[in-house]
Amino acid sequence: MLTGEEKFVRRGHVRLWTERFGHPDHPTVLLIMGTSTQGIGWPDDLVEALVDSGRQVIRFDHRDTGRSDSVDFTAHPYALADLTADAAGVLDGHGVTAAHVVGTSLGAAIGQWLALHQASRVRTLTAMASSPMGNNPGPAWARAMAGQPPAADELPPPTAWFLGHLMDAAKAPRATARQRVDADVRTWRVLNGGVLPFDEPAARRFVEHCHQRADNLAAAANHDLAGRRWDDDRRAALSGITAATLVLHGSDDPLFPPAHGEAVAAQIPTARLEIVPGMGHHPFFSPGLTERIAGSIIRHTS
Repeated sequence: MLTGEEKFVRRGHVRLWTERFGHPDHPTVLLIMGTSTQGIGWPDDLVEALVDSGRQVIRFDHRDTGRSDSVDFTAHPYALADLTADAAGVLDGHGVTAAHVVGTSLGAAIGQWLALHQASRVRTLTAMASSPMGNNPGPAWARAMAGQPPAADELPPPTAWFLGHLMDAAKAPRATARQRVDADVRTWRVLNGGVLPFDEPAARRFVEHCHQRADNLAAAANHDLAGRRWDDDRRAALSGITAATLVLHGSDDPLFPPAHGEAVAAQIPTARLEIVPGMGHHPFFSPGLTERIAGSIIRHTS
């Protein structure tokens, strides 16, 4: 049975929940989750596969998620650079100088920032289900929501299915615990894409667990606010990344269509692109994908 060491680390005024697995002398893999998602979104099966391959694994809750501290965003607004400093603080809290950084979605943007601006902390980078950290998707989303065609020079917006889900989700009832769980499960179903099977019981167990362990569920919405803050360090050219980089992207990602992953790989000189057939934006509720993702990470971090 997989057993981790839970530990709270402090980065500035924020206390972050972390969990470490494996032998501390082994190479470290830092797992960074996506927007508004708790660290336990990295499934135990993936963690166990990495540990069995001779790696120490650390996962953690972002600020405003899970058991980590919530932040008053109005009084203390933050941006991608602050979330990246949190990730570096997790490494510091465990005495790790450099790690193999594996991020998905927002976590992949954090990995890009870290690999570019604090290169000594990143042994390798795995960016999954991501877009270039300097890409502002707002205009493309606005045009798509208005029924207008995309501009020639921008990356494609989410699929019509995903945008329709967002509009439906905004009107979905969330008055009871069951309604809140149902709404989140529907989101995970859409993020799974429309090609591969979706393990709804597993997604429901995950959502229920997240709701039970969260100190402040509503605070996770602050990640969307942070994502809209654009600083010069976020616009820096990804061509400056020197760490060996694996870009993992699903062929059926409804949030970031494959052109986004292709753009990440094209902008990083050291990158190798791996398109996973049928995979959506979040692969861990589709049977068999966890093993495939784990295998790709193990090969890349070797």
